[in-house]
Amino acid sequence: MPENRMTEPALAQSTPSAQPGSATAALRRNMVERQLQPFDVHDIPVLERFLNVPREAFLPAELEPLAYSDLGLFLKDETGRKGRYLLPPLILARLLQEAEIRPTDKVLDVAGGPGYCAAVLAGLAKEVVALESDPALAACAKDNLKSIGVENIRVECGSLGKGVPDAGPFDVILVHGGVEEGLEPLFDLLKPNGRLLAIAKTDEDSGQHVVRFERRESAVPGARPLFDASAPVLHDFAKAPAFSF
Repeated sequence: MPENRMTEPALAQSTPSAQPGSATAALRRNMVERQLQPFDVHDIPVLERFLNVPREAFLPAELEPLAYSDLGLFLKDETGRKGRYLLPPLILARLLQEAEIRPTDKVLDVAGGPGYCAAVLAGLAKEVVALESDPALAACAKDNLKSIGVENIRVECGSLGKGVPDAGPFDVILVHGGVEEGLEPLFDLLKPNGRLLAIAKTDEDSGQHVVRFERRESAVPGARPLFDASAPVLHDFAKAPAFSF
């Protein structure tokens, strides 16, 4: 990873929205200083995006008070049950740092829910495609992104496991949730040396980790566990139930 260590003065000078006078800006700065930096997130562009993107704008009213907590959040589906899971900010920030996103990259954001990660990515990558399988969440993401003036994002509704083939290939694919199998169609959408990051087990006896997969020519993508993290397994990437008598 490129050396991009942050100093407090550089960060303060580069982020106007983090200046005194805004209550939510103060909460964002507190999140960066007390959650992200202690979790070894030091990449300046990533930290700037977390300082500048208002996470509360992507949450329903009942979750807004938790916008800058260190918790993972569940969004309720139309039945009132727990639906899409939003990663804790420190996990998301570290994941984005490990993806090493360049300003020229095209990124596929899979299962990002209401669009918060896509909004963060919009300031890191050249182009972002946000994929949601839930039509209501896809519509919500479009509205949320429009409300804060983000324009370089294409929101699509469809199968998470199939990706968005007509928009590929991608330099980076991010999967917001646990995966057990079924990543092959997404691997096929990566450019050579492209990387896919998801939360997975590297073996049956281990816990979940954020894992970075890298596409190699004529080879199975290499997998490298990065750090511990947990998330519910996404339906599209869950193992089929084993047959039993």
